[in-house]
Order: sequence, then structure tokens, then C-alpha cells
Amino acid sequence: MTVVGTTPPPRLPVRDRTAGRERGGGAVSPMLTRLAAERATGVLERERGALYLAEGRVVHAESPFAPGLDVLLLTHGTLEPGVWWEAVERAGEERGAARLLLDAGRIGRGALEVCHLGALYDAAYFALAPSSAPGRFRYGAGHWFGALRPVPVDAVERETLRRRELLDRLWPDPLPDSAPLLRADPAAAPLPPPRQRAVLALVDGVRTASDIARELGRPAFPTLVDVRRLAAAGLVTAQFPPVAQPPPALALPQVNDPDITLLKRLRDALEAL
Repeated sequence: MTVVGTTPPPRLPVRDRTAGRERGGGAVSPMLTRLAAERATGVLERERGALYLAEGRVVHAESPFAPGLDVLLLTHGTLEPGVWWEAVERAGEERGAARLLLDAGRIGRGALEVCHLGALYDAAYFALAPSSAPGRFRYGAGHWFGALRPVPVDAVERETLRRRELLDRLWPDPLPDSAPLLRADPAAAPLPPPRQRAVLALVDGVRTASDIARELGRPAFPTLVDVRRLAAAGLVTAQFPPVAQPPPALALPQVNDPDITLLKRLRDALEAL
């Protein structure tokens, strides 16, 4: 018996979801990715913060929504305020504040790196938030703190995405991250752990999560985690921003100029022809 072989149909292409996620992970800021590829030095200014680059790596980050490095170093006595401000005042282009502190033996390198990396990732999370406003890069600009431990751009972007996903899992509404917080106090809610109780004690209808982080001397992101957990437990709600009212219509002045009145009559007469 003769067996007739048939050619099997070609296999349909299957999308590699893992590769897709990896490609998407580098799309936090296309401009930042391009600057890293060209090993640029300067500052990328965005709507909610700024990232300082040296040869394509992130050396510092700032955001008004994240406590600065000074808050993390000074609040709990890691560094004396006078020592910090002396280094800030003496910092220049050749020697940043980080190098001055280390050379003077005012703080150990490990402790300074831990605090600086915490502040960097904290501010970068806000600086890389989705925005409709275009970013701007100023080539050659540096930061007075200096380069302590440069971080690759892809590491900053991966950590930013990881933080977004974690917060979304805890509570999908981002409003508590930036709005004034209100206490809900449900009767059957369980007692939160001590760290969250410290955050809850400062919720007064005026403070935001960033305000609470500064007052506690903590990084902003762990405070956002606590706030979202409190929101999920029904202990905290966000105050919605007031609805913007349209500006009142301008009242046009009445004009009684006889020349204008005559012109209007002539216009009406011509239109009637």
C-alpha cells in the first residue's frame, strides 16, 4: 500500500507576551531612553519632577511630591543639620555636596548611598508619571549634590513600573496619592498596624500623602503604599478637587455715540433695499 504524505500547514505566529512586556517596560519615557543611548549629561525636566543624568545614567532626581534627601537625612538624626547645610553651601561644580560629606567623614558611604538611592527612586516615580506636557532636556546641567552612585535608566524605569503595578493592586484609584486625605472611621474596620496608624494620625482633610511623608521623615512611596492600604480598608478617602466654575461673562458697556447710531441706521436701510 502506498502512503501519500501531505505537507503540514504552516504554524501561525504566536505573540510572545513576555517580550511584549519587556518592550513595554522601556516605554516609560522615550526621551529618557534616547538620552541614555546617547550617553547624555544634563537634566530632564518634566511636569512633576526632574532627573539629572551623567553620561546617560541617572545621578539624582527631584520632585515636589517626594521628600528631598535632606528630609530623609535630617529628620531622624542621620546627619546634623549644620553639617548638611555647610556642605550644601560649599558645593560647587568640582566637588558636590556628597563628596564633601564623605571626605569630611560626616557620614558613612553606605548610609549616604542608601538614603540617596531611596530619594532618587522616590522622586523618579513622580517625575516619570504619565503627563500631557512635553519634557525638556538641558544639556550640560548638573546638580549641586554630585554623582554618588549612578543608576542605569532601565533600572529606574523598571522600578517605576513595579511601583505603579503594586499601588494598582493595593487600590486601583490614584486620587489618594495627591489629593487631601479624609478619615472615614468605619465602625467595623480592623485596627491598622503601627506604621499605618502613624499615617492615619496625620490625616486631617488638608494634608496629602506627600505632606504626611515629609512630616514623618519617610520616603513618599512607602507612604503611598500605606495610604492605599488604608483606602482599601475603608479608613481613608480622598477629597475630590472642587469643580472649576466658569468665569463670569463680561458685560459690554452701552454705547450711545450719535455717530455710531447713525451708522447703524444706514446699515439697516441698506440691508432693507
